[in-house]
Amino acid sequence: MNQVHDHDTTPAQRAPEYPSRLSELMRSGVDVKLHLVQHYAELTLLLAREILDDEVGTLCGERYSRDKPLEGRYRRWGSNLGSIKVQEERVPIDVPRVRDIEAGKERPLETYQRLREPVEVNTQLEEAILYGLSQRDYGRVTSAFMEGFGLSQSSVSRVFQERSAKALEAFEARSLAGEDVIALWMDGKYLAGVQIVICLGLTFDGRKIPLGFVETTTENAEAIRGLLQDLIGRGLSFEHGLLCVVDGSKGLTKAVRDTFGERVQVQRCQWHKRENVVSYLPAKDQDTYRKRLQRAYQQPEYDEAKKTLMAIHAELDTLNRSAARSLAEGLEETLTLHRLGVFEALGKNLKTTNGIENLNSQLIKYIGRVKRWMDSDQRQRWIAMGLVEIEQRMRRVDHPEHLAQLRTALKATFETTPSPEPLAESNFN
Repeated sequence: MNQVHDHDTTPAQRAPEYPSRLSELMRSGVDVKLHLVQHYAELTLLLAREILDDEVGTLCGERYSRDKPLEGRYRRWGSNLGSIKVQEERVPIDVPRVRDIEAGKERPLETYQRLREPVEVNTQLEEAILYGLSQRDYGRVTSAFMEGFGLSQSSVSRVFQERSAKALEAFEARSLAGEDVIALWMDGKYLAGVQIVICLGLTFDGRKIPLGFVETTTENAEAIRGLLQDLIGRGLSFEHGLLCVVDGSKGLTKAVRDTFGERVQVQRCQWHKRENVVSYLPAKDQDTYRKRLQRAYQQPEYDEAKKTLMAIHAELDTLNRSAARSLAEGLEETLTLHRLGVFEALGKNLKTTNGIENLNSQLIKYIGRVKRWMDSDQRQRWIAMGLVEIEQRMRRVDHPEHLAQLRTALKATFETTPSPEPLAESNFN
């Protein structure tokens, strides 16, 4: 980006180094933001690049992605030097080129034609921009510049609706046949005004992939079975067995077992179990038993962990029978990784639903931008776009090489050894 130089200033007063993207600007210090507002030509260039890139993405799809909109009619075709006019100043800018393959000619960018019209930067516009930057509000900054460029919010909204509809369609149709999924996290959260159950997959090489979601409740086993059957129809394989990590919902567990049968092992979230148990206790006892339960689950061997938990249960049966009943309910499923002999290697990643909780918290940042939801279609479009965006930044699990141990253990459960009976409360009496 061109920099503004003032030969009468001292080095400390000279323009700071400008960011190359608007997202970088939001993370910059106030000195950079103020300087760009004062030298609005530079800030105009920054946002103009975002606007041009957005139109190119709408026509050509994401760079390097195989999923191309409009049947792949348009392709990126390098760039040319162009310019936009800010008040009386003509500012140079690299303009992306798009090739219309079907017509055999270049396809002009509509937004570039609009950007070539003079932009009047008045006090009101500067104040709107400055306020947006100070609040790290990308939407406010974008809105202010859209108005300055003469681009209506309705036209921008229409483009977003089209792009998000295609994103939802691509997400729901994405083939899973090439993904070697070994584990699933499933969790229901109140998102975008309704209950959403999301399924996050873990591949054999340690990648996390959002697989699908459904609007329902976590107790609705039928709807969740429909989600899982859809994943299978798109190529999800459970031939070698799956581990499914859930928060304790009976509907989730039933749907998983009904769908995958003997080829699934359910790991119930130890964090949820621990917090459910201590919630029945007086405040003065909660921290003590929370730590004791944590230490019990940290025992790497199944027999030792179960023995310690049974001892805690015996105490709780005298102290608070409701807490004891909570510990007994589904306790065997909280020890699945222990029983499979992989807790020490994989417990950090798979003993809780933290993997999908992190996904949910990031998703809220995206859908939280919408103040009023119109309908289910709008919710699902935003959720799909959020999941696709988050997927690009999700890190692999620690030590994915240990997943080979999990696969061996899972196969053993349905090839040679039957799964144990669920642990009933009577086993503790």
